[in-house]
Amino acid sequence: MSRVIEVVTYDSDWIKAFKTEAAALTAVFGNRLLETHHIGSTAVPGLDAKPIIDILVVLDNTGDINSFDHAMETIGYRVRGECLDAPVPGAPGRFYFSKDTNGIRSHQVHVCARGHREIFDKLAFREYLGANADLAAAYGKLKRQAALDHRFDNIGYMRAKDDFVKSTLADARRWYQAIGKHEN
Repeated sequence: MSRVIEVVTYDSDWIKAFKTEAAALTAVFGNRLLETHHIGSTAVPGLDAKPIIDILVVLDNTGDINSFDHAMETIGYRVRGECLDAPVPGAPGRFYFSKDTNGIRSHQVHVCARGHREIFDKLAFREYLGANADLAAAYGKLKRQAALDHRFDNIGYMRAKDDFVKSTLADARRWYQAIGKHEN
């Protein structure tokens, strides 16, 4: 069965959902965990989003990432790897885990080692949208239309946002560096 793509109005409970899940992830990754960040659209106040909590986990290194598979499965996650062969490929060195609650995707965890480019990009994108309400509103509108156009097609939904995301990310990177943030 296909996933239903639904974009909903921002919900402040997403912050609590992130904090709850971050605590569970801290138990999984222990002293290897350097940082945990709420990322994606649910992390931007006021932004319409798919109600899926995206979490970025930064580890000291990911050389033995598979050693965490069992613990992630125990707390309900599906181990997805780097997803390099997916229709919209992942990034080498970024490991992905997904969790469904009552048959519906509820959480996505992205795990990177300290210094991975994805960390800077995901934080820059989140912060840039958070600092630009008009841009965030335009993105929310695009996401709602993409969800209507691709209700049962997650790949189509992602591709419908691609130009906006790439353009915004380029601006976000420059802005994030200008405010003093740097890649590790």
